[in-house]
Amino acid sequence: MAGLTACTAAEGAESSTPELTPTDAAEPTATPTPTPTPAATKRIRRTFIPDFQLPPIVGGLAPVITKIPTKHPVVFLTIDDGNIKTPESVKLMAEYDYPASLFLTRDTIAENPAFFTAFKAQGSLVENHTVTHNINMVRQWGYQQQLNDMVGMQEYALQQYGRRPTLFRPPGGAYSNVMRQAVAAAGMKAIITWEAKANAGKMDYQVGNSLRPGDIVLMHFRAEFAADLAAFRAAQLAAGLEVVLLEDFLGVA
Repeated sequence: MAGLTACTAAEGAESSTPELTPTDAAEPTATPTPTPTPAATKRIRRTFIPDFQLPPIVGGLAPVITKIPTKHPVVFLTIDDGNIKTPESVKLMAEYDYPASLFLTRDTIAENPAFFTAFKAQGSLVENHTVTHNINMVRQWGYQQQLNDMVGMQEYALQQYGRRPTLFRPPGGAYSNVMRQAVAAAGMKAIITWEAKANAGKMDYQVGNSLRPGDIVLMHFRAEFAADLAAFRAAQLAAGLEVVLLEDFLGVA
């Protein structure tokens, strides 16, 4: 089992642990109550020739991508969960013209899934962050429960946004070979982790002290969204990198 830290209610740190015997956890249900959002107006696509090819699924196991090895001056923004939904976040993403991979959780967005249509209109895509956001799923659940949680979000995303996700992010960042097998069986192409994140109004790096070409950056829809995005933007501009859509670069949009 391997993993990183993310997606806790406060600071964003969560320790990863090995997979254990599955438990009988019932899947929660939620009734969406959409609110009006702007209609789709554009899809942001940059002009570049990707110099990295997504590894294939081998032996039934989806690959794990932590950073994109590339010579292009590009960086990839990913935003998780969907807890806090504010017009400010929509406005800032449009103002900066940033496309992002939105790893959303069904139970977190179910009261207003239409909110995220505005980001889709700006060029972002919705990806899979499970139905329940059980940060202990890798150690508490076996294959079938993990698969059920992933498939539930696959179908929900298709219903709400017209596309099945192609990428998966584990709640808390931890993953295992069992999870990799479930990701592939759910129809997704890769598990996406990170080595840099915008958190509490500053940048945190697992490697080095600045953004590098090919970095995958983690953010969250939280109350400090504006401060986190400002920290990311300062780092992105200082590094001379262009924000491009990860799915476009990987050819899985």
